[in-house]
Amino acid sequence: MRAVRRFLQLDVFADRPGLGNPLAVVLDSEGLDGAGMQAFARWTNLSETIFLLPPSLPGASYRVRIFTPRTEMPFAGHPSVGAAHALLETGIEAKDGELWQECEAGLLPVRFESHGAGRRISVRAPRARVLGVDVAPHLLDAAITGMRRGALPIALLDNGPRWWLVELEGELAVRELQPALDAIAALCSATLAAGLMVFARAASGEAAFVTRAFCPADGVDEDPVTGSANACVAAWLRHNGALPWRRYSALQGREIGRDGRIDIQVDADDEVWIGGRALTVVRGEMRW
Repeated sequence: MRAVRRFLQLDVFADRPGLGNPLAVVLDSEGLDGAGMQAFARWTNLSETIFLLPPSLPGASYRVRIFTPRTEMPFAGHPSVGAAHALLETGIEAKDGELWQECEAGLLPVRFESHGAGRRISVRAPRARVLGVDVAPHLLDAAITGMRRGALPIALLDNGPRWWLVELEGELAVRELQPALDAIAALCSATLAAGLMVFARAASGEAAFVTRAFCPADGVDEDPVTGSANACVAAWLRHNGALPWRRYSALQGREIGRDGRIDIQVDADDEVWIGGRALTVVRGEMRW
């Protein structure tokens, strides 16, 4: 007989449903193996699906496994915010407004605070490493075709997933970009990267930065709102002495009909925190 498991679908980094990044959440995941989790994630066909489990490490509040339609991820931003939201909604006890998430990237602290009728959740991203850009020049050149670049050099960073980062000259260059998806997929496949993020200072005053993330090699042409990539951007700005503020917000998703907002903080130890709201849109049962 198939087990019946509690299931949620959330909208993360959104102030109202339909504007953020959807996330599928399986709350009672004991008994599912990795192959079963991957098959379900492929079926949901969202950018990520998560499976919540009892912790296996001392000090952890819970364990989460994160899957895209094609692979398991050691860390991702909107799944981490969503995991904490789902568990808080279903009764997990937190000490002093803090939880500890266990994932393939290790133990990560999660903080939350009341925000109007809801709560704002922040997770400390794994510290990003700057990787050498050791790739055939024609792959990189093809991937950045049509991009009106800014001053910072192109970089490849790893904070669990790997992200190519390309600064563009301004908000309009980000908004108008028509990405070379096949070339981006080839670049990411060759370098084991999750995707490529473009970013620029925002001109509208609504936030500090605008961003877009393309993940065609992982089955997601454009990700609605991307926590880990935005954390890499903050780390790269800090690395280059170009971080405008220790706290700022980034907008992402309008080009595909969303309106996500990510809050970023670089703390006194130069650790990057990413946060925002999560909303429960669907409650039900999973039979798999």
